[in-house]
Formats: sequence, C-alpha cells, structure tokens
Amino acid sequence: MADNNTLGTEKIGKLLLNLALPAITAQIINLLYNLVDRIYIGHIPEIGSAALTGVGVTFPIIMIVSAFSSLVGMGGAPQASIMMGRKDHRGALKVVGNCVSFLTIIAVLLTAAILIFKRDLLMLFGASENTIGYAEDYLTIYALGTIFVQYALGLNMFITCQGFAKTSMLTVLIGAVLNIILDPIFIFGFGMGVQGAALATILSQAVSAVWVVKFLCGKKTTLKIKRENLRLQKEIILPVLALGVSPFIMQSTESLLFVCLNSSLQRYGGDIAVGAMTILSSVMQLATLPLQGLTQGAQPIVSYNFGAQKLDRVKKAFQLLLLSAMAFSTAIWLGVMLLPRAFAGLFTNDTALIDYTAGSLRVYFAAGLVMGAQMACQQTFIALGNAKSSVFLALLRKVILLIPLIYILPLFLEDQVFAVFLAEPIADTLAAATTVTMFTVSFKKLMKNQKAADAATT
Repeated sequence: MADNNTLGTEKIGKLLLNLALPAITAQIINLLYNLVDRIYIGHIPEIGSAALTGVGVTFPIIMIVSAFSSLVGMGGAPQASIMMGRKDHRGALKVVGNCVSFLTIIAVLLTAAILIFKRDLLMLFGASENTIGYAEDYLTIYALGTIFVQYALGLNMFITCQGFAKTSMLTVLIGAVLNIILDPIFIFGFGMGVQGAALATILSQAVSAVWVVKFLCGKKTTLKIKRENLRLQKEIILPVLALGVSPFIMQSTESLLFVCLNSSLQRYGGDIAVGAMTILSSVMQLATLPLQGLTQGAQPIVSYNFGAQKLDRVKKAFQLLLLSAMAFSTAIWLGVMLLPRAFAGLFTNDTALIDYTAGSLRVYFAAGLVMGAQMACQQTFIALGNAKSSVFLALLRKVILLIPLIYILPLFLEDQVFAVFLAEPIADTLAAATTVTMFTVSFKKLMKNQKAADAATT
C-alpha cells in the first residue's frame, strides 16, 4: 500500500500498477456480483422472469442512489488528496468529516423520497401491473439500506485516495462475496424471493460500510473521521459538491439514457431491438468498468502531486494513464469488431438475437478507440480539482450530444434502429475530440504558469 510519502516519490509506473490493479479488480468483482444477483432472481421458480423484469426496473433508481455517493466521495477524495499534497492535513480531515455528515443527510432524504414516491418512479421507468409488485418489494427493502450504500461507496473513495488500494478493493470484495452467499439462502432457503435478494444486498452493504468506517477511524489511515470535523462548513462542502457534480451527472444520467434508448428502440424495432440494447449496454460495462478502475488508480497520484506542485510527476502519471487507457480501449474495440458474435453470445443463446446484436455491436462500438482518451482526460480534470471543465464534459457526451441524437438521427435515416445505435459513436467522437482539446490547452497553461512561478522564486 502506498502511503502519502510514496505518492510523491515512488516511480509512477509502479505506483499506477499497485493502485490501478486493485481498483480494476474491484470494478470487475462488482460487475460479476450484479450479474450473479440477476441470475439468482431469474431462477426463482414460476415467477423468475417477471421478478427479474421487476427488479430490473429498479436499476435506474439504484444508479441514482449510487450517483449521490459519487457526488460526495468523488468530489471529496481529490480535494483531500490535493490538501495532503500541500501538507494541509487539518483541511483534509475537515473534508472527510464534512463528507460523512453530508452523506448521512443525503441518505435520510433519499430513503424518505424513495419510500414516498417509489410506485410513481417505478412506473416511470417501465414497470407494468405484472411487475410492479416485485419492483416495490425489492426497492422498499433496498431503500432502508441507503445509509449503508452511501457510506460503503462514498467513504471508500477516501481509502483509495490515500493509496490503500487493496483495502479499498476488499471493501467491494467483502460485500460481493457476502451477497453471493446470502442471496440463495434468503431467496430460496427462506423463500423470501425478491425481498430476500434486497435484504442480502443491504446486509452486504452494511458489512462493507462498517469495514470502511472502522478503517477510517483506525490507526493506519491518515484521513481519520473525527467528531470535531463533522459540523458542516460551506467553505469545505461547497467545493466538494462542485467537483463531485461531474461524476454525479455521469452516473445519474444513465437512468435518463436508459429511458431514451429503450423507448426509441421499442418504437422503431420492438422487443428484439430492446433485447439487443441490453446486451450492448452489458458489453459497454465490460469495456468501461476496467477503465474506471484505471482512472481511480491514477487519481491519488495526480491529485497528491498536483497539491505538492510536482507537475512533472503529474504529467508522467497522466501520460501513462492515457497510454494504458488507449491500449485497453483499442483491444476491446478490436475484439468487438472482429468477434461481435462471441461478445453477444456471452449474454444469450438465442440465435436470432445474436445475429441481430452482432451487427449492432459494430455500429455501437465504432468509436470505441477514443473511449480511453476521453476517460483519461475527463477523470484527470477531476483529479486536478477543475470542477467547471469536468461538469461541462460530463454534460457534453450524454445530455448535450447523445440524447438529442437518439431522437434527431431517426428523422433523417431510413433505418431508424440503425440511427439510434449510430448516435453512440457520433457522440463519443465529438465528446472525445472536445475533451482532448480542452485538456491539452488547460494542461499546457497549467505547466506554463508553474514554470513562471518557479522562475519568480529563483
């Protein structure tokens, strides 16, 4: 595990390897545990199909709950890292304390909102009279564990930002393994069905939350949770929220995108098009989650050295992150272009759906090459504490480009389903070009200002 000193002195390549591998592993574990959860629910006797559909409708709401943990955690962790780099340990501790308090407030408000408006929300996201019962059963229990979700996901960022990547990975691993064990016990053993699945999930998150809080109150951590820092201060929490808006938008807009894509595809292509989109989004997760782990591993290095004004190390860390991200996205892109049927076959045995999805995959992932560059630049903006640029870029790809294109392109192309899928690579290309250009200009200005400051002090 890298401590604060090694973040500023250890070789960049070794640091990134040590921090990124556990983060990537955690993302993959999280993906697998979500897939296993769906498999268990889908195999409930007699009601499995309807139950799976009902629980699936809750995912956009669950994504929004997770997005709020990122608002605080991914906004606070880079701020704390930058302050540690500046040797402002008191300020970093205040960030942690304020984030704990704000996550608690968010959890209470979200729990109340979900319990009050759950039926209306579920119907909005596609529940029917046949599936609403299962969706409500699952979401009611899940909502009661919102506080655990906020702590487990949001506060875990403060473990990662100190360089304790393996400990951060264990937070995810503990929750995932426990959930996989408890799922069949509650679902089948106790006959609780979808309620058992929800209970298994929140109990697992509770254990992860206790693990995180215990670590952040322990002896190994530099960033400790202390009672005197829990009082909210606007000069502390407002910059955190400003920086966290970008990852919040990136996650929460998935729900809006879910509605836009599925409604358009249902209109133009019917159930098979919607089924293909389910596979496309799953393959996209396989592509983006390891990239997210890679950028999470780089964040403490970039933030700490930026705070310590070691811009040469910041530059080296970004260059290595960019190279690694581009290599991975290129490999995934080649795989999809050459073996689309193999990727589709991972998720279904239906020959007709595989045939339909294979062609759609090539269209949907046509700009997959640039995905690594976009994520590397966008996440580095966050690591540098650049809130304005990161918010704009988060809005750009999905809200400004992708969602309008989903509705505009079918008006001009004869194959309307193809037009909906084509919106993705067009949005990716335009967003990546904008992101890379903005980052290049911004980083050159940053380096120039630092050299001028160094010259003035000599």
